Amino acid sequence: MATFSERSANEQLNTEADRVRRDDVADLLSRQKSIEDKVRKSGKLRRFSTDIRLMFSMLRDYWQGNYREVPWKSIAAIAGALIYVLNPLDLIPDLLLGIGFLDDAGVVAACLALVETDLLRYAAWKERIQETEITTM
Repeated sequence: MATFSERSANEQLNTEADRVRRDDVADLLSRQKSIEDKVRKSGKLRRFSTDIRLMFSMLRDYWQGNYREVPWKSIAAIAGALIYVLNPLDLIPDLLLGIGFLDDAGVVAACLALVETDLLRYAAWKERIQETEITTM
């Protein structure tokens, strides 16, 4: 059986991120519910639920042109990680009980380490936007 290390997670993330094209972001956004359902049902991924919702929010705002203060590399890494989670036949197939989501969690964790600063900036921006909307009502 293959072991899955931090190095493997980073390699998988880089591979997926390198494949991401702009149109993949739109497709991924249309599959958000499927990914969130998978995350909710998986013990290994469940702890990333809030982070994954924030990733989707940033992808959506980026795609719609509302938020562009993020490098494409970060967008591609997020999209690549989420595409990896969506794929049931990745490095460790999701059907393997107990370990099937281990690689998915590793790729998401590697992605979060890579884009943490961009996600924090985005979350602060989103909060300012929401506060502005509340005060103008």
